[in-house]
Amino acid sequence: MEPRDYEVIKIEGEYAYLREIGREDEDSIFIAMALLPQGIDVGTKLHYEMLEYTIIGG
Repeated sequence: MEPRDYEVIKIEGEYAYLREIGREDEDSIFIAMALLPQGIDVGTKLHYEMLEYTIIGG
């Protein structure tokens, strides 16, 4: 999978909902918080590459 940038749009319990930056017309995806970096919150921007998420802003 190619590198992508996401923004956290909602957090519900143990899951975060992410929307790809620049593609607001697409549905959001949800992913377990355990797979994301510590300290994320709504509005955090993430970079996904090589099966790893890193914080890039927010």
